[in-house]
Amino acid sequence: MDLALLEKIFPLVVTVGLAVLIPALFMGISAVLGPRKPNPAKHVPYECGIAHRSVLGDARTRFDVRFHLTAMCFLVFDVEVAVLFPWAIWYGGDPSGAGGFWAMAAFVGVLGFGWFYLLKRGALEWD
Repeated sequence: MDLALLEKIFPLVVTVGLAVLIPALFMGISAVLGPRKPNPAKHVPYECGIAHRSVLGDARTRFDVRFHLTAMCFLVFDVEVAVLFPWAIWYGGDPSGAGGFWAMAAFVGVLGFGWFYLLKRGALEWD
């Protein structure tokens, strides 16, 4: 194997190895040393503050609209952060020119529309 190729691949191999090894190590330590206090309440489904009220397998359970609005808030702001920060770093060197700016302006416009919709629906007003 070429030494130059090995120098390029080695950091990736180390990173992937650590990404697999560290969580596996922590899960193993937790399984061996962690407390074991079984409780039936630990096996009941629980989702975002909504107590489980239906029979398992029932798809007709109604959810409060605040559950969906909270999910939309998360999606709008998470996508914004996940896309805008790397783009801002990449755009700092101006590799895409004006076309990249207007494409991102359209993207921010769509996110702004989602934020405005959430604001008008009362998603940011908590009782």
